[in-house]
Amino acid sequence: MTTLFSLFSILLLAVGYHLQSPDGRLDVEVKADGQQLSFLLTQDRDTLIAESGIGLTLGDGSRVEASKVKSARRRKVSETIDAPFYRQSSFTMEGNELDLRFKSGFGVVFRAYNEGVAYRFYSSLSHTYIINNEKAQYAFVGDPTVWLSYSTNKEKPYAMAFQNFYDATPLSGAQQRPAFLPATVDCRKAKVTLLESDVEAYPGMFVQAKEGSLNAEFAPYPAEMAYYPWRKMSYVKEGSDHIAECSGTRTFPWRILGVARDDCKMPVSNLVYALASKNRIGDTSWIQTGKVAWDWWNDWNLTGVPFESGINMDTYRYYIDFASAHGIEFVVLDEGWYEPAAGDMLTVVPALNLEELIRYAAERNVRLVLWTVFNVLDDQLEAACQKYSAMGIAGFKVDFLDRNDQTAAEMAYRIAEKCAQYHLTLDYHGFYTPTGLNRTFPNIINYESVFGMEEMKWSPKEVDMPRYDVTFPFIRLQSGLVDYTPGAMRNATRSDWNAAYSTPMSQGTRCHQLATYIVYDSPFTMLCDAPTMYQREEEYTRFLCSLPTVFEHTQILQGRLGEYIVTVREGRDGNWYVGGLTNWEARDIDLKFDFLPKDQTFEATLYADGVNAHRQAQDYQCRTFKADASMSQSIHLAPGGGFVLRLVAR
Repeated sequence: MTTLFSLFSILLLAVGYHLQSPDGRLDVEVKADGQQLSFLLTQDRDTLIAESGIGLTLGDGSRVEASKVKSARRRKVSETIDAPFYRQSSFTMEGNELDLRFKSGFGVVFRAYNEGVAYRFYSSLSHTYIINNEKAQYAFVGDPTVWLSYSTNKEKPYAMAFQNFYDATPLSGAQQRPAFLPATVDCRKAKVTLLESDVEAYPGMFVQAKEGSLNAEFAPYPAEMAYYPWRKMSYVKEGSDHIAECSGTRTFPWRILGVARDDCKMPVSNLVYALASKNRIGDTSWIQTGKVAWDWWNDWNLTGVPFESGINMDTYRYYIDFASAHGIEFVVLDEGWYEPAAGDMLTVVPALNLEELIRYAAERNVRLVLWTVFNVLDDQLEAACQKYSAMGIAGFKVDFLDRNDQTAAEMAYRIAEKCAQYHLTLDYHGFYTPTGLNRTFPNIINYESVFGMEEMKWSPKEVDMPRYDVTFPFIRLQSGLVDYTPGAMRNATRSDWNAAYSTPMSQGTRCHQLATYIVYDSPFTMLCDAPTMYQREEEYTRFLCSLPTVFEHTQILQGRLGEYIVTVREGRDGNWYVGGLTNWEARDIDLKFDFLPKDQTFEATLYADGVNAHRQAQDYQCRTFKADASMSQSIHLAPGGGFVLRLVAR
């Protein structure tokens, strides 16, 4: 009787529904009056997001938000999530849920967690239907600072690689063009980050500033495709007048509003991963992560060798030998192992005997990964998976999707599922911002969607990479893994840096590069420079190669968005790893070791900026000492600097 009375009371209100986070600090007020659907988000009674309209418009012109509420249900949600290749091996999420079912056959679910709020639409129909558009008008109070990554294609804004700097600006000064997610808004009492998860058979969200709001935009459903000749890469030649084509009962993507009162909580938000669909491939014991000797960034540019380097057998044997000698698990064969313009990844270029390279690598405990283009793999999916899995290839680095419309998402799922069947791992490049797909298909062990080290080959002098390096971890890492491709051995101060395609260099210090291996979530991560560059500094290289890529636990010890970050990770080997990065501002870090287990001693190895790193960015120092939980250590970071501390249990 009490339950029926409560339900009757909810329906009697017919307009307002409240939902709180478990700790009571976040409150969502949902309004559904049969004409409009909106929500308002407060924290400790302070408004974070003002009343904001949401909804779906169907192909027949009807609006989901204009349907009356048929029923309202509440429940608590709790889940302990296994996350084998994530920033921690498992975690628990607890929240409260409100489910509003409309008379139209659609519904919307809201969830409130301590870390933020999410909602998604769903349908319980039996027929096909069109989604003309999805409405999301996130309204903010005053003129808050926003961090937006705009599309880099002004003519076709939905076609690009999802790689750009964050423009930090008052909302009123935001550019009038779409920005891809995530986007962060400083609401004074907390920072709110717009994210999405579980984007299956549906386009991803963009946002654009308009009159104090960030409004959702979506790529149209492709009406006609075409190909660029140089890679046989497909692109949308013409879009339709709708965003999605759907059928039957289904859920739509989660729209997430991550809330962080402390910048240090932002990089370790678990909402995107937690709200994604569960593992669909079952056993993950076959999935291998690790480091990669990479050819493309250094332009196959070996020095001091008795052969001409390039895409040939001698060069790849050298990369394999280097990987084997340093415990590096993989070598990538990037663009050029098949003829890109042919669009046929089943035919290897004559200069390579792939079977021989696979055999040579296997004898040295190294596995090969093959680069390809998304639609090229998709067109030959069964044959390519069957052939290369049987040959012993570890997986594919898949590139140049460069869109996030519905058919792009469908392709990403299709490739992940088929590759899992053949025990092939995937590194998605030229790809939209992660939406938790690596929870659903754990064989996806990395994503690009970051302004990474490749940009240092051609960027203009004005580019400020150290600032970006301590900005995107707070924003982009909320979405998931990142293949930043670090490891540059040529390092430059701000005044000395220049772009160079075949002999590229990084902005910032050597230890800044080293620290990215700890700060960024990257279970499959590149050593971007040439083997002969690493071999010149054997001690440093062996330390770099000793750093793990998967961890038991991750915490941000210190940091401020755009300024600096200090990350500690507990290794699955029982050791601890700390990495710190700064922007172009030099700073001193007071690092307390109270994260360590008490009553245990550790052998500490510290790589930090050298005393002359402000003049010569490659300068670093290494020292060892005993450490325990009672200690602290002062560490100086040069401009664009960094440090890494490894603590080995004794």
